[in-house]
Amino acid sequence: MVLYKTDEEIELIKQSCQLLSKTFGYIKQFIVPGVKTIEIDKKAEEFILNNGGIPSFKGYHGFPNALCISINDKVVHGIPSDYEIKDGDIVSVDGGLILNGFHSDTAYTFEAGAVSSEKKLLLKITKEALYKGIGQAVEGNRIGDIGSTIQHHAESNGYSVVRELIGHGIGKNLHEEPEVPNYGKKGRGLQIRQGLVIAIEPMVNMGKKEIKQWKDGWTISTRDEKPSAHFEHTVAVRKGKTEILTTFDYIEKNNN
Repeated sequence: MVLYKTDEEIELIKQSCQLLSKTFGYIKQFIVPGVKTIEIDKKAEEFILNNGGIPSFKGYHGFPNALCISINDKVVHGIPSDYEIKDGDIVSVDGGLILNGFHSDTAYTFEAGAVSSEKKLLLKITKEALYKGIGQAVEGNRIGDIGSTIQHHAESNGYSVVRELIGHGIGKNLHEEPEVPNYGKKGRGLQIRQGLVIAIEPMVNMGKKEIKQWKDGWTISTRDEKPSAHFEHTVAVRKGKTEILTTFDYIEKNNN
């Protein structure tokens, strides 16, 4: 069952999303060569707790940390560790928190040091695909319009879209209905209407779409070991407009 949100509930979700977005802006300074991914996770958890939030990923189905940190060919669900970020790595960070009883969810793929032009283009196209998908999340459209648009943008640029991992509804639970695939056909699926709050999160591979799961039970990587990128926003469908509740502004405001 899809749980549509009131304007008041959307405002509370927005507050949660703002704190999460600020967390991502805060950890950007630590995503540099030589820093261990576990250190970034600890910084994020401290920031969330110090600002009245609860890291929602920690303990979720047994996940051990506040953030998923996935490097290069890792698609999602990477467990923070003693791995030291290297120059040229792309670092996909996925995180969520609870504030006011409501969840927020976002993801961003950061560049560490001097990243290759090939990786930069992958990130650019994946982020564009996210915003093109969000552009379809309007009253009267259908969920399939979002996925179809994301898929077309990725594939028309020579990339592939992961099928097994998808976006989702969000609210008092981290994962709610509906499922929001990053592929599909226009005009198919649930009709979008006011009060729908969803996390849209394209995962785009430089090579083929096939993935594999590691023995740790969490980490997902590309089967061909080519890089993958991941960007995610929490989005609310409001009367006459669609509002992006998370923001990348805190990450990108100091970019040259």
